[in-house]
Parts: sequence; C-alpha cells; structure tokens
Amino acid sequence: MLELKLKLSKYKFLPFSIEKWITLFIFLFAISANAQQVTSKIDSTKIRIGEQINYTIQVQTDSSSAVIFPDGKTFAPLELIEDYKIDTVYENSKYNLIKKYGLTQFDSGHYTIPQQRVIINNKAFLTDSLKFEVADVVVDTTKQKMFDIKPAVEVEKPNFDWLTLLYWLLPILLIAGLIFYFRRRKKLREAAEKELPPYEEAIVALKKLDEKQLLRDHRSKEYYSFLTEIVKRYLDREVDSAALESTSDELISRLMLLKDSGNFDFDLETIQDLDKVLKRADLVKFAKMEQLEGQAQTDRATIEEIINETHEAVPEPTEEELLQNEIYLEKLRKKRERKKKIYIGSGIAATIILAAVIFGAVTGFDNLRDKVFGNSLRDLSEARWVKSEYGNPSIIIETPEVLVRNLIDNPEGANIRVAGKDVFTYGQMKDKFYILLSTIKYKDTTETTLDIALEAQLSELEKSGAKNMIVKREDFETGKGIKGLRAFGTFNVQVSDDKIQKDESEYELLLFAQENGLQEVLVVYKNDGKYAEEIKKRIEASVELEITETKNVQ
Repeated sequence: MLELKLKLSKYKFLPFSIEKWITLFIFLFAISANAQQVTSKIDSTKIRIGEQINYTIQVQTDSSSAVIFPDGKTFAPLELIEDYKIDTVYENSKYNLIKKYGLTQFDSGHYTIPQQRVIINNKAFLTDSLKFEVADVVVDTTKQKMFDIKPAVEVEKPNFDWLTLLYWLLPILLIAGLIFYFRRRKKLREAAEKELPPYEEAIVALKKLDEKQLLRDHRSKEYYSFLTEIVKRYLDREVDSAALESTSDELISRLMLLKDSGNFDFDLETIQDLDKVLKRADLVKFAKMEQLEGQAQTDRATIEEIINETHEAVPEPTEEELLQNEIYLEKLRKKRERKKKIYIGSGIAATIILAAVIFGAVTGFDNLRDKVFGNSLRDLSEARWVKSEYGNPSIIIETPEVLVRNLIDNPEGANIRVAGKDVFTYGQMKDKFYILLSTIKYKDTTETTLDIALEAQLSELEKSGAKNMIVKREDFETGKGIKGLRAFGTFNVQVSDDKIQKDESEYELLLFAQENGLQEVLVVYKNDGKYAEEIKKRIEASVELEITETKNVQ
C-alpha cells in the first residue's frame, strides 16, 4: 500500500487524496458487481396484436441466497398470459435463476416494460425497462370480400325437456321419502320406549278417561268405546294377544278356555262381569241404547276391578322365564342395532347415489366417472403445462410434465459421426401416454436425409417393443416454418417376452434434420377419443427448434 501511495503521489493533478480514490474504486467495483446480479431481456422487440412476448429475468447468486421474483402484477399496461416456473442452472460455482413471463398487448403502439423489483436477501434490485412495439394487423378490404349481416331466422320453440325434469324430480322425491321414513321410524321408536307396563298403562288410561268428561257431555258411545278399548288392550298385552281384534263373544270364549286349561286362575264371576259390561257397551255403540243414570260409572268401576283381579291372577314369571326373556331382549337389542346400521348405511349409500346422479345430470356422467375413478389422461390435459428447451441442438416444446433426461451409454468408436446424443422421456411406451425427445449432434456437416433417418428411428422403435406397426408418412412444418417429416400410425406394445398388449397404441413421430444435427419428437398414446388426442395436438403445435445453421436440411 505504501508503494502504491508513492507511485500515485507523482500525479499532482489528482483532486482527491489516495485514500479517497481507493475508497471510490472499491465502491464502484461493488456497484458493478451488484449490477451484474440481475439482468432482464425480451425475445422480440416487435410483435403483432395478441402475440406473446417472453420476458426473462436472470439472477446470478449462490445457494444460500433467498430470491423473490415479481408476482406478475407489475407489468401494466401489458397483460400476463403465463407465469412460468423458475429454471435453475449451475455454472461457474454460481446458480443462475431464470424466471420467464409470457406477456401480450391487444392494442397497437409502442410500449415499455417497467422496471421490475427483485428481492435478494431482503435487498431490492431493479431490472432495466425494455421497449418494444405492437404492430397492427393490416386487413386488405380490397381482397377480403365483405358480407352483409344475415337476416334473423325464426326457430321453433324447444320442446320441454322431461328427462332433465325427471333427473331433478326423482332425487327430490327420494330425499323426501327417506326423510319421512326415518322421522316416522324415530317417532315410533320413541313411543315404544315410553310405553308403560300393561297394568300401569290401563290405570293411567282410566284416569285420562275420567278427565275427558264425556258422560257430562252425553257422549256415551265414545265413553264406552274408550272403556272397552282400555280393557281389551290390557288383556291383549297381559293375557291374550288376540284380544284387540276379537269380538266380545270371542274374547269371553277364549278367557273361559284359558281358565279351564289352568293357564290363568280367573274367577268365574270376573269373567261374567266382563261379559255383561262388553254386551252393554255393544248395545250403546251399535244399538244406541240409553243407559240408566249412573250405569256408566258402575261399569267403569267394574272394569277397574277386573283389571286389578286379572293383574293378581297373572302368575309371576319364573327365574328361567326371566332369563329367557333377558336373552330374548338381548337378541332383540342386537337385531335393532343391526337394523339401525343397515338403515344408516342405506341412507348414506342413497345419499351418495343421489348426489352422484345430480352431479352427473348437471355436469355430465363422463365427468362423474372421471371424478370417481380418475382419468390420468384428463389430469395431464388439465394440468399446468411446462414449456422448455431440451437437448443440443435444442427442441422447444410444451408438455404436461417436465421430461426426464435418460442416461445413454455411447461406447467410444460406436459412431464416429455422433458428437453427442440427448434423450428425454415421460412415462413408458406401454403407458397410456409416452413422450420421447432425442437430439443428435454430429461432428461433421454431412447432410442427413430425413427418409433414411426415419427408417432408422422406426427400426429403433421396433427394437423397443413396437409390434405390428402400421406406418404413414407426410411432410410436416412447424408454426415458424421449419420443415420436417411426420410418421404416424398404430402398433402393439410388447411388454414381455411372451406378452403383447391387445389394445393398439397410436404414435406420432416428428423428425427434423440440420447440417450438424437430428431432432426427434415421439408421442405414443392410447386413444380415448378425447383427451389423448387433445394432448397430442397441443404438443405437436408447440414444437419449435433451435436452428444451428442458416441452411435447414430437408
């Protein structure tokens, strides 16, 4: 440093001291170093209305730096078409982060892409503003024939769509029926749980009959109807299970049989009193006979005595009967639980089926099938596609997934013309969709004939498992006018030594030859009639190539 000061002291014209010059030099060097961290560029300075312009930001940094790119909302007055994923390239012990944006504008004129802010380790860096022109599309009205507006055409009123109404009406009725069934079942179950023992139920019913004051209102017929129902219901539950459905004479006859058989220790006078009350009740209900004053209260008291005496006459259950009853109740409980699970499962299944029918009717049953069982081809079609460059000379292509580089062994001396070969694939040839890209770079500039190259690639395809191949060929041209050769058709894929897939696979092979390179795009797919064909067409339309020489070999 002392020697540097002595040498610089010879220059008297310097306005600053040596220390200031050194500080200024270090400052300018730091600014220059920082300025090289962030760069931006566009792929064209002139586009037509609606065309895409690719805006690229490149950041050179190390692995420990945190980098935040613009979120795509700062390009006004331009419109963002697509926000591409960040590409990472490792070079000279540094990481190059490449972020691309697809922009467009639908009005002609001159535009400027404003400076974009990139955050690196919480420090902001600004890119350069870039200018470009949007050219108007010229329409020659002298060559393009103009047509008048077509007159209005009357159309018939469409018929009422009964099928659509049925799709909506049936599920609604099904839901309403299920709701009614389960609510009614719940009420019946709750009522059964609240049911009193037979004797207590009969006594409570008699008290409720007294509270109704039917006799005061001269409603003898209703009074006797309730009275006979109370005693018959009690006997039905406690003595004879057919009492409710029996006539008065039938009930008395069965009670006498039970007494004579010794099953119940009924008092004969009790049965006779019941017979008298039932016959009087029948006369009141059906013959409209008027009873003497106080007779109804007497009959009510008689019924209560009959219920009390019958309750005393009913034998107490033995321990064995109680045990059997407990076993029966346990079986009954398990049966109810199984029914409950069946009902719940049925309800859930009905709800799912109903929802599926509604969803299918509204959005289409093909869509329903794809949502339930999945559709890998549809997933690929609706995925966020990736546009990237592969190989050398590179192929620029848009695919549903990023292609994976395959390691290729090229023994030295195997092909003296080949300087390098790159292969990128997605999936396997036996799958529903398979993509293969290969680029070959030659050491010399000998012309490569596409027909010869096609035969070689088809031979390689057969070695890879393509059997029963049908080949059609035609000329092909990319969107930017690069010409090549297209081969397409069908074949069966051999999946093992003794097994070939029965379903045919369709394929499309694109070949492009340059003076020092050969580029191949192969797509193999199971045609489902919709998504596979859409994916293939989109891939084909996106193919562009890096031109390494001014002359394109055909």
